[in-house]
Amino acid sequence: MELFLKDLLHAFIPVFVAVDAVGTLPIFVNLTQGLDRAAKNRVILQSMITALCLAIGFIFLGKLIFSFLGISEGDFMVAGGTVLFCIAIMDILRVSVERSGAGEQLGAVPLGTPLIAGPAVLTTSLLIIEEYGMVPTLISVTVNIGIAGVMFYVSEYLSRILGEAGSKALSKIVSLFLAAIAVMMVRKGIIVVLALNTP
Repeated sequence: MELFLKDLLHAFIPVFVAVDAVGTLPIFVNLTQGLDRAAKNRVILQSMITALCLAIGFIFLGKLIFSFLGISEGDFMVAGGTVLFCIAIMDILRVSVERSGAGEQLGAVPLGTPLIAGPAVLTTSLLIIEEYGMVPTLISVTVNIGIAGVMFYVSEYLSRILGEAGSKALSKIVSLFLAAIAVMMVRKGIIVVLALNTP
């Protein structure tokens, strides 16, 4: 039991960092501005279901899908990092025209994926399965997605504490970090791809 709890803790920490519920919170606030409470709750539920289904499905089928399609981990990191970078730029420049008509879809994209269950979470999950086992990985992913959902639900209260100016400032800072993380993912993905193709 003690060994299981140790493995669970070791699996939980990298997934917590990969999900980054705290960093995603200002992005959620920006994306859901103007939605009423009921609509926000639908977006939150949709984001959690999307992230959970994608993450669990990927845990069981990820390596098989990669092998079948001939996709390497590097390819996945480059694609995911590019998507994250585009989202970050939209947030920094406050491009909101495309969002206004897609309120009901925000839970699936971009919140459910790639913000909650993105390349970092999916790649991390595959790595920690090898290290700590399937059960600790599944529990860690499920709990961390739950934490993200709870933080989204109380986002209004957290925003009141920060204030409108504080929330917007934090959002811009987080978006900048998100862009940097996206670039890092692309860079690491390119390194992996080049390493695979080097004789």
